[in-house]
Amino acid sequence: MTNHWVDIKNADLVIVMGGNAAEAHPCGFKWVIEAKKERKAKLVVVDPRFTRSAAVADYYAPIRSGADIAFLGGVINYLLSKDKIHHEYVKHYSNATFLINPDFKFEDGIFSGYNAEKRNYAKDTWSYQLDKDGYAKVDETMQDPNCVFQLMKKHYSRYTPELVSKVTGTPKDAFLKVCEMMAETAAPNKTMTILYALGWTEHSKGSQNIRTMALIQILLGNMGMAGGGINALRGHANVQGITDMCLFGANLPGYLTSPNEADVDRKTYLEKRTPKALRPNQMNFAQNYPKWFTSLQKAWYGNAATDKNDYAFDWLPKIDGAYDTLAIFERMHQGKMNGFVCQGYNPLASIPNKKKVGDALAKLKYLVVIDPLTTDTSEFWKNHAEFNEVDSSKIQTEVFRLPCNLFAEDTGSFTNSGRVIQWHWKAADGPGESKRDVEILASLFLKLKEMYAKDGGKFPDAMMGLTWPYRIPGKPAPEELLMEINGKALTDVLDPKDKTKVLVKAGEQLGTFGLLRDDGSTSCGNWIYCGSWSQGGNNTAKRDNSDPSGLGQTLNWGYAWPVNRRIIYNRASADLAGKPWDAKRTLLKWAGGKWVGNDVPDMRPDAAPEEGVMPFIMNPEGVARLFAPAMADGPFPEHYEPFETPLDKNPFHPNNPKATSNPAARVYKGDMEVFGKAKDFPYVATTYRLVEHFHYWTKHSKLNAVVQPEQFVEIGEELAKEKGIASGDKVKVRSMRGFIKAVAVVTKRIKALDVDGKKVHTVGLPNHWGFKGVAKSGYIVNTLTPFVGDANAQTPEFKAFLVNIEKA
Repeated sequence: MTNHWVDIKNADLVIVMGGNAAEAHPCGFKWVIEAKKERKAKLVVVDPRFTRSAAVADYYAPIRSGADIAFLGGVINYLLSKDKIHHEYVKHYSNATFLINPDFKFEDGIFSGYNAEKRNYAKDTWSYQLDKDGYAKVDETMQDPNCVFQLMKKHYSRYTPELVSKVTGTPKDAFLKVCEMMAETAAPNKTMTILYALGWTEHSKGSQNIRTMALIQILLGNMGMAGGGINALRGHANVQGITDMCLFGANLPGYLTSPNEADVDRKTYLEKRTPKALRPNQMNFAQNYPKWFTSLQKAWYGNAATDKNDYAFDWLPKIDGAYDTLAIFERMHQGKMNGFVCQGYNPLASIPNKKKVGDALAKLKYLVVIDPLTTDTSEFWKNHAEFNEVDSSKIQTEVFRLPCNLFAEDTGSFTNSGRVIQWHWKAADGPGESKRDVEILASLFLKLKEMYAKDGGKFPDAMMGLTWPYRIPGKPAPEELLMEINGKALTDVLDPKDKTKVLVKAGEQLGTFGLLRDDGSTSCGNWIYCGSWSQGGNNTAKRDNSDPSGLGQTLNWGYAWPVNRRIIYNRASADLAGKPWDAKRTLLKWAGGKWVGNDVPDMRPDAAPEEGVMPFIMNPEGVARLFAPAMADGPFPEHYEPFETPLDKNPFHPNNPKATSNPAARVYKGDMEVFGKAKDFPYVATTYRLVEHFHYWTKHSKLNAVVQPEQFVEIGEELAKEKGIASGDKVKVRSMRGFIKAVAVVTKRIKALDVDGKKVHTVGLPNHWGFKGVAKSGYIVNTLTPFVGDANAQTPEFKAFLVNIEKA
């Protein structure tokens, strides 16, 4: 979230799209209700189904699953063609004025630089024009045909209401109604917020789904505003926390990037990742990357990381390819992996194409499952009749189950969707021989270290040099861990302007990441968490909910990253002179010598407006990116069809088959061949959650099983009539990869849509079932889903694929 849960109450318009907040986030949804009640805010829901969120909405518009960019691109065209944008904001706070390389092109669905064989782009032409000093050239009039604003207008001029309706199935009048409601928030005293979740991320262009809405919010001037922003709703209490720690191959904690084989030394690694400012006077905050990275190495390797060994840079693994979940299971499926440690994760149920995942697990020598519950994955080898039909005698994988504690059986911190880190306390001991996750990992590490010391082994340095400063080595305390993540001064930290002034004494906790250094004098396990446990104590345990502003800015409740800032980009809530766009929603303002307000300024505190320091401080441009070369699949979002589309072609690019689906999405050999076609699988399927269940966990809970006991699928009345299916009938749903059986629920909530001259039906698939637990056994829904992901984050395309359905 750029904003936070409570801030939703400050919106004039709430859009729920790519999610179903009333169902999947019922506690947080109360702030939507408060906005409606207290501010008379309007709620708009755009979704393939008439959801529980839609049931309390002021306006609902249906949409075909997988067509979000077509809809949102149409909104962009509406705003630009009707001149419904926040002009001052767009001109000064975005890269609308920046001039782009004249060689940049977009032709028939493909951006310049495309390599069809590798399915990727060379981005040489996706660049700014630079002056002699290396700064981006701009056109303040925004009339140059190569400026971002004109390129954007041209790109989205194709997204007419007629074509949007044809592609999305959204009636034209409903689409235009939503456009009008959004456009009203271009006024400086109006704000709109967007609530999205997995309904946007789980597509082969998921990252671009989200970015398209970011473009809309920039055009409307809603980023950095109270009641504005882009708000990702995380599904579990600590999804944001695990994301921040970046426990997957491509990243290091705090969204730093892992070194790869081309990073031959620390100098090379840092030079590539430390940007130079692209406009004069910008903060270019990522110039501090060497401080974050060096402090992380000191947290990991302590005294063993010195300037003489490049702060142990060579001890880090250098990734040689992709290590996202799809890549891991592809490698496993090819027999290139011996063992897999699976902690708090149920991949047999959570990864697409269950058969491929099960076959991959069967090729392992060993599988370690660290979980409080008996997961489906831990029994992938066991025949559970129709729900998991395998020949156990042919599976040689040895499975070790290590029972760990549930969250309520441990003390620690959760980071919620709004980036607020909150301490929680242990409520009960775990049953039997279960242990804390930390104890399990500690015992494994200490044993491995002992084996290296005794028997030697390849490259022992990284294992033997790892620092382990815990009072009880086998049982690191949660408090010790958060203090380590926060970071401390290893030697006195001096003021760079006055070397006689000590800012932090050696051994003291750091209060902010502004104190981190790249000379080995500070340690920090995650730079964005610096300040969470300062010398004053555990800030995440604060529980003062006082709110002097009335805007929900409770700065003494928990600790938000970064630096306890509750609304990111809040400098953009004021005009160039530092005057709030909307005095009633003031977050900060310029008070003559410094920025003041009810939030921590996302700006150098003494940066006077006349210095021209822009609000988007993490970007070297200082402004928000309408044009973003960082994206893998295009600097502007473009509509591509799901890899399993009900259409014969992409209506935006009917003459170019290469632009039907995302041309930069990675597809493994063998997976393209098992994508279904509409002639065999004519219906669009999408997966989702129910309020009565919590992913695959609560099928182990009797109370949840009572209120939602049996697996079902939802279909509309028209499709049910065509297929001769009545509510309560057992049905079989097939995709190219397998089938499931479930009870049919025939509903008015899913309507057929008119898409490109044909009627498109949607089959809804709640995905909480499996063959382990106390609920009635059911089929794993990801038996049906395709093994393909988003081009940027590789999140699988669970939300739009093709099926057939018939009476069982």
